[in-house]
Amino acid sequence: MELVGVHATTLEDIAVVCLIAAVAGLALVRIGQPPMVGYILAGVIFGPTGFGFISSSDGITILAELGVLLLLFLIGLELSLRAFVLVLRPALVVLAGQLTFALGITAIFGAILEWSLEQILLLGFIVAVSSTAVAIKILEEIEELRTETGRITVGVMIAQDIALVPMLVLVEAFGKETVSARNVVLLITLAMALLGGLIWFLSRPGKLKLPWSDRLTGRPELIILASLAACLSAATATGVLGLSPVYGAFLAGLVLANSTLRAEIIEATYPVQAILVFVFFLSVGLLIDLSFIVSNWQVVVSFAAAVVILKSVLNVGLIKFSGFKWETALPAGLAMAQIGEFSFILAAVGVKNGVLDTETYKLALSVIAATFVISPIWMNAVRRFDAVTSRHLNSLGEWLSASYSSELVELDKGRTAVARTWAALRNKRQKDTRTKGQTDAASPAKDNPTD
Repeated sequence: MELVGVHATTLEDIAVVCLIAAVAGLALVRIGQPPMVGYILAGVIFGPTGFGFISSSDGITILAELGVLLLLFLIGLELSLRAFVLVLRPALVVLAGQLTFALGITAIFGAILEWSLEQILLLGFIVAVSSTAVAIKILEEIEELRTETGRITVGVMIAQDIALVPMLVLVEAFGKETVSARNVVLLITLAMALLGGLIWFLSRPGKLKLPWSDRLTGRPELIILASLAACLSAATATGVLGLSPVYGAFLAGLVLANSTLRAEIIEATYPVQAILVFVFFLSVGLLIDLSFIVSNWQVVVSFAAAVVILKSVLNVGLIKFSGFKWETALPAGLAMAQIGEFSFILAAVGVKNGVLDTETYKLALSVIAATFVISPIWMNAVRRFDAVTSRHLNSLGEWLSASYSSELVELDKGRTAVARTWAALRNKRQKDTRTKGQTDAASPAKDNPTD
């Protein structure tokens, strides 16, 4: 019975958090903002450093990792191989620019603040990486994922996954006497060889016929299990080889995208992926130390805003430089303006090896999570401003009114409703007070004894 009670408490906690996340997501959608921001805020407010409804996030962390794996698996499934090959070269150019800029900025700060070489490299890697989950969800929200914008964004994300290999090797080696350049080169070569070999194999005419595909057709429950098995097996294999598990999940999706079961796999696995990605955003909120943010909110917000704005300008410029139109470069660049989920891993390894102290680690986690919240709102705002630039507006107030006209109407309705409710409550209170006064005046003095 004790075990049942423990499970009941856990389920109650999760149910409350899911309910709050759903309400927060709906509220943000109501005012024209992405729901993922609500999921993150729910994790912050009701996590271990907030109200504490969830005291341990171990199980949720595992589910969140599964969500990211399935997200990349589905991206591979939905990606056109020919279109992906076309954007891979410009994606590598964009990645090179991102890394160069990030390392250059951290080197400048490092010279001023007297950081070590290890700190400069680690913080540069952390800033350079963007979040696959956030970028893809942003593009889904604005219906750009299956356009040229989505293809170049996915191309850059895959290039970053490949670059994560040497990043992790270097960060793991910090604090040790030697760094094996040979291992780094071997892992990068292996990652490129896997991708190149699969592209060559899948470029052949015809669709792949998977084993037992006839028996799987029309059985969604078996398709889900088989797809999860393929995704997790590929992720495990690349993890064992020293590569990113997410990279393996993407490659598995790329293979199955060229099979006869592609459409059925996408239809069957999408709901599972959607739920697990929600858990991922919730888990980001659980990582944040709310008391640290409250004590250092100016620093956290300033760093996060600076990162989002600078990465936006850099990404848009690099994509435009690579030959894409403004209509493609703007949403793609803005979608990648945040710091990535793998930066959590880089920061954790850095603090374990003594490169970062505890306070810097908390600051890094807070800034990373804050960029998750800011970047969708920033994307929304910039796209709205861009849409009204042709109207020749003369003031910031006119820009805001034109960009957020529907939200201003909703807020005005809400303000009116609150004012009416408050007035009704005040009138009721006054009426109750008058009624009570009249009753007291009419009642006999019961407390006075009579002879």
